[in-house]
Amino acid sequence: MNILTNIIIAIVALLHLYFLYFEMFAWETKGPKIFRQFPKDLFTPTKALAANQGLYNGFLAAGLIWTFFITNPTWQSNIALFFLGCVAVAGIYGALTASKKIFFVQALPALIGILLVLI
Repeated sequence: MNILTNIIIAIVALLHLYFLYFEMFAWETKGPKIFRQFPKDLFTPTKALAANQGLYNGFLAAGLIWTFFITNPTWQSNIALFFLGCVAVAGIYGALTASKKIFFVQALPALIGILLVLI
């Protein structure tokens, strides 16, 4: 994969590592500042749900980081496409069900990565 593709994959992976941190460890502290429309009294009761989401985001980041260690170009592309596809689907679903902003933060970078892997 070329350098631009690797940069996009790294950005998507870093975003998901941040999501892991935010949802698993900073949900109650940073959450109310980021999700202002969400009632403040619900952050504590939803902490376990957010941590679960954070764990899944960590798995996505791990899969994307894994692609940097795969030496076979075909497998590297296939694994990158799989994990970028998972991120894109999650981002599109989040945009449809929670906030349109999620499309631009999560799905669009993954879709750009998919295009770059394919060309």
